[in-house]
Amino acid sequence: MYNFDKPVRRENTACVKYDLREPYFGKADVLPMWVADMDFETPDFVRKAVEERAKHPVYGYSVRTDDYYRSVVDWVKRRHNWDIEREWVVYTPGIVPALNFSVTSFTRPGDAVLVQPPVYFPFFSAIANHGRKQTDNPLLLNGRSYSIDFDDFEKKARQASMFFLCSPHNPVGKCFTPDELLRMGELCLENNVLVVSDEIHNDLILPGFSHSPMAALSDDLAENTISCIAPSKTFNLAGLSTSTVIIKNEELRNKFAKALNGPHLGKGNLFGAVASQAAYTFGDDWVDELMQYVHNNFQLLERFLQAEIPVLSVTKAESTYMAWIEFRKTGLTDDEIKEKLIHEAGLGLSAGTLFGKGGEGFQRMNLAAPKSVVRDALERLKAAFR
Repeated sequence: MYNFDKPVRRENTACVKYDLREPYFGKADVLPMWVADMDFETPDFVRKAVEERAKHPVYGYSVRTDDYYRSVVDWVKRRHNWDIEREWVVYTPGIVPALNFSVTSFTRPGDAVLVQPPVYFPFFSAIANHGRKQTDNPLLLNGRSYSIDFDDFEKKARQASMFFLCSPHNPVGKCFTPDELLRMGELCLENNVLVVSDEIHNDLILPGFSHSPMAALSDDLAENTISCIAPSKTFNLAGLSTSTVIIKNEELRNKFAKALNGPHLGKGNLFGAVASQAAYTFGDDWVDELMQYVHNNFQLLERFLQAEIPVLSVTKAESTYMAWIEFRKTGLTDDEIKEKLIHEAGLGLSAGTLFGKGGEGFQRMNLAAPKSVVRDALERLKAAFR
């Protein structure tokens, strides 16, 4: 029904992924598979909704409508079997701003914030930039999959005020099980640690796996969790700076909203709301087809590495469209790996070291691209690392 094989030219569109290649990699012609947005067209039903609204000659102050809130509530129920109320929904101009507002709203300078590296690197700046202390509970790599060191988690939770959960996990692609989430959530409750759950990849689940929202697992966890979701990764809408924070606890919600509205950031933007509503209203089939296509790209990658570049391997893919590729068996340093990728393979990937402890010797590759692009990338890898 949807054509994900269609190439899209993105150069010279003020696009971070393509137009910042030279300042980031030192070369303007690397094949960019780094930034976590997709090289697929934003769905037609989203574009149509934006185009229809754009026909009106005034783009003035706007509000989010009943239909907007209903689309969010209904999507979360359909896709994640989670019953939420309209009143719990708070707009933010992106997940990263939500992380920063959570830190400033609910912790004090010097407080510890718990994270699970290797993990989404804006977690680190959201902590450090506000004078908080980062506490690591590194994930454990067992073969091709990751697990949680619960003994260490319990120890670190006693020292923390907040826990940044990345679920599903970026960059390792792990879907935490309900049992894992419950255990982490209960340890946070026991130690008065507020959970901020970044679930921006919650819709990007590969076949055979499932996502459980932390706050949906119990009433107590719902009262102690700030859940962050967005249509940006799911539908390629990152440029519209629109996300949703779900907070059941009224006291926490009011405090968060006050911090957001103080600098007048709670209004949102007109086209972000229009696009989000269309995505959450009409997007089910598109997401299902997207993730089957991404799954096929993961299979292509895994088969190719096994057959052609066995010195490289990819961790078990359960979610997201990012592959977490291990280069440690090459015996090269991270700088040497980066050098070969850029200058011999002509590839622009995300260095694992960006993601903190445990990222050494890894690179993150974005597979949300037409198969022809993925095949090109694999041949480039083979030329440099065979």
